[in-house]
Amino acid sequence: MNNKLISLGVIAMVFGIISCGQSTGRQTTANHQTKPDLTTPVFDADSAYHYIDTQVAFGPRVPNTPEHLACAEYLAEKLEQFGAEVIVQQGEVRAFDNTILNIRNIIGQFQPEKNDRILLFAHWDTRPFADHDPDPALRNKPILGANDGASGVGVLLEIARHLKENPTHPGIDIIFFDAEDYGIPDHIQVAYKPDTWCLGSQFWGRNPHRKNYYARFGILLDMVGAKGAQFYREQYSMQFAPRLVDHIWNTAARLGFSAWFNFGTGGMITDDHVYVYKHLRIPSVNIIQYEPASHTSFGHYWHTHQDTMDNIDRNTLKAVGQTVMEVIYTEK
Repeated sequence: MNNKLISLGVIAMVFGIISCGQSTGRQTTANHQTKPDLTTPVFDADSAYHYIDTQVAFGPRVPNTPEHLACAEYLAEKLEQFGAEVIVQQGEVRAFDNTILNIRNIIGQFQPEKNDRILLFAHWDTRPFADHDPDPALRNKPILGANDGASGVGVLLEIARHLKENPTHPGIDIIFFDAEDYGIPDHIQVAYKPDTWCLGSQFWGRNPHRKNYYARFGILLDMVGAKGAQFYREQYSMQFAPRLVDHIWNTAARLGFSAWFNFGTGGMITDDHVYVYKHLRIPSVNIIQYEPASHTSFGHYWHTHQDTMDNIDRNTLKAVGQTVMEVIYTEK
């Protein structure tokens, strides 16, 4: 993901669409109120940790590589095993350097017969460059992406594991977006181009897996596994879905996870939720680690070869995973 502030042109676009972002789709109609309460399953952090470790074991998951294809097959198989109707959306996108990337967006639909839906998503690819590595000789080599990539997917796989036996009131879609992290690197001089990040979600936004697809809201998980991670209220999320942000952070506080969910204002981060909202107007929130004192705004290992399993903490996975599960299981 990219921590660059948006350009003036994108600011104009955001303010042009912000009027649509005040609703999270969480209406409380009489029909919703008659639905019984559901018991939220227990999120197993050990299970999520295992799913992260399995992804990392494939190596860097960069488009156009065998490791990427092998991991794609694993993710699709796991979603199918957990009872999802799976669509693997294949496409071609053009990277900042004109490389054609063969991408796969992996979509798991739970209770696909329902029109009332919630969208959960994360990116599953990894950065083809270690552009912030302290060793210049390593900056052109791809990273393992244990936190930046695998952590969000691991949390969503653990949530998916419960959805067959414990269905929610709305249908759930889980999407693993590809080519999120192929944006312009910081360690080389390249002419600026807009929209070089989040290529998979841009492709899906223009070609959704269902005609006229819509969801009540979306939740993006990005870098959600590090020890002591702080999740501030990201500014795009506050524009697109402020009430949903409050709902998620208040839920975390009620569950005892205030040590991770910080009510302070975070950065304005270009990530997959921006394009989900831009193309399909689905109000979406980004739960993402943010370190305001860091020169990158993220962890010291961000976009380096130190983004390994050594950084992954089960307590952080539990805080994020249980909070998201509580949100989706209390929706009526």
